[in-house]
Amino acid sequence: MTVAAAVALWHRAHLYKTIACVLLALIAIQYLLSVVDRRSIETIFTINATRYADRTYRHHPRGLIIYGPVALTGVPNNNNNNNNNNNNATSTITLLATRGNSNYSKTETILPESSTANSTNSTVPPRCPLTSPNLVGPLAVSKSPPELSVIEKMFVDVKPGGKGCPSDCVARHRVAIVIPFRDRPQHLQALLYNLHPMLLRQQIDYQIFVVEQKGSDAFNRAMLMNVGYVEALKERPFDCFIFHDVDLLPEDDRNLYTCPEQPRHMSVAVDKFKYRLPYADLFGGVSAMSREHFHLVNGFSNVFWGWGGEDDDMANRIKAHGLHISRYPANVARYKMLTHKKEKANPKRYEYLKTGKKRFATDGLSSLQYELVDKQKPKLYTWLLVKLTPPQPS
Repeated sequence: MTVAAAVALWHRAHLYKTIACVLLALIAIQYLLSVVDRRSIETIFTINATRYADRTYRHHPRGLIIYGPVALTGVPNNNNNNNNNNNNATSTITLLATRGNSNYSKTETILPESSTANSTNSTVPPRCPLTSPNLVGPLAVSKSPPELSVIEKMFVDVKPGGKGCPSDCVARHRVAIVIPFRDRPQHLQALLYNLHPMLLRQQIDYQIFVVEQKGSDAFNRAMLMNVGYVEALKERPFDCFIFHDVDLLPEDDRNLYTCPEQPRHMSVAVDKFKYRLPYADLFGGVSAMSREHFHLVNGFSNVFWGWGGEDDDMANRIKAHGLHISRYPANVARYKMLTHKKEKANPKRYEYLKTGKKRFATDGLSSLQYELVDKQKPKLYTWLLVKLTPPQPS
């Protein structure tokens, strides 16, 4: 081999080594970038998941989005700032939702939430778990409760005004339960007897408001619920509101009276209707809305005097504002209905429903007029006696 050939061979070998080194360097850089990107994505999911940590979504044959308690899978976490050993874990939430005919799912990672106080202060209770460990599922409903004075002595954890909250953790939700009422003391007694123990087990911070209509005019359920919303917020900033008919008794404490991501129809399956949903847009009986959503839709209409129509009008308001009705499964959202004389139907309800969209912005909280005649706080509820003023024609 000549000297020139040997030199050329050496240069070629050196070139191959250089190319190999460059390729290895590129592979290493690509790997490092993928690790950084993955960790960034996990951080984003961690931040976003805190907004939806107490909700999961289940498929429903009608195409509605259904919310329920989440399943958490614990993974060890070395976060030393959290002094609650039971919650010292990173959790994974799998969300499955359906809108119409399209399904999508997403897995999110959340970090445990610790108290806002200094972790060295052991006297500050932790935040309540996403799903209360006290739930028992199906309940033995009592339609014949003991005397009111006996009930008051039984419920030692209920504070005057119908307030309740967990003693060993900080509640995740401040909930006002609004009950429109007139001339049904036995039904109210039965509801309070069944409702308070369930709410205490659910570990929410709640207060029950009974809004009674004064006078002999036709009953205006929707207007009373608007009054309950306004008066409750004068007490404290509730996160959401449960609007609750006095004659419906819950049969399962997994039907959570918590704050929904979307307006939630809660009385899905009632014994009177053979535990079937009468129609898809039903929003009557028991329903839940966040403070923001109720304000967004301008509350309930004030024009529905007598039975019927106001709930369908609310369903129309919900859809018109880009929201949707959510529901728990029918085997959980079960209620027994107490027997009562049916209210006189509103003969103009169909006319008002047909023209309701024109009044959404002007008929509701924005036009509410009433007089608070009396307010008292007995043991089991906050009582509001109100005189309603019919809205003036626009």
